Amino acid sequence: MNMIQGINIVDLVTWYVAFLFSFTAHEAAHAFAAMKGGDLTAYLGGQATLNPLPHIKRSPFGTVAVPLISFFLFGWMMGWASAPYNPEWALRYPRRAAWMAAAGPAANLVIFVAAFVLLKFGLSAGIFVQPDPGSLKLTSIVAPATSMWLGISKLLSIFLILNLILFIFNLFPFPPLDGSSVITLLMSEKNAYRFTRFINQPMYSFLGIVLAWRMFGYVFWDLFEVVLRALYSGI
Repeated sequence: MNMIQGINIVDLVTWYVAFLFSFTAHEAAHAFAAMKGGDLTAYLGGQATLNPLPHIKRSPFGTVAVPLISFFLFGWMMGWASAPYNPEWALRYPRRAAWMAAAGPAANLVIFVAAFVLLKFGLSAGIFVQPDPGSLKLTSIVAPATSMWLGISKLLSIFLILNLILFIFNLFPFPPLDGSSVITLLMSEKNAYRFTRFINQPMYSFLGIVLAWRMFGYVFWDLFEVVLRALYSGI
């Protein structure tokens, strides 16, 4: 395999394809839902598209620099992207803003389900096999039956795990995560307005990220085990 200073180029490209598509789909879903709800800010900014270039242009550090640096340091990618919206619109129509927020994780859920179905089909068809317990990795949820399927097995594994992470993390009900807006769907219009004003303070955003980061592991690993059992069942 091609290596540059210990970095596998195939793994780098595979990770970045999955990362960029997943984050682009998340933000494009936000932008499209906002447009349908009457806020054209992201649409006019070019974010209501699966074309990654407008998203890269808006957040070059989070979509290029941070993913590459994290891959070189840790072997996996992290980063961020964003779709702009009108905060006055969000305050005026908190339920519309909540559906806009829900659209991002929903897009990641769709990608997760698609990757799961393809992996399940590959296992049933003998294209992939269940890896030995000692060789199971987050980026190698299945093993290829032959070497020709290695790249596809890695790509689908990364799509599955990355979108599961994005779905879970973003639904924590802490600002500035999407879940802090989604939760207002359970409130009255008046309470949703009050809650939205309350959480739109910078100090809560920092605290929310810290809380979500601390709680993530408690939720993720249990759900990941359920996913693996469902994936391998009947194989």
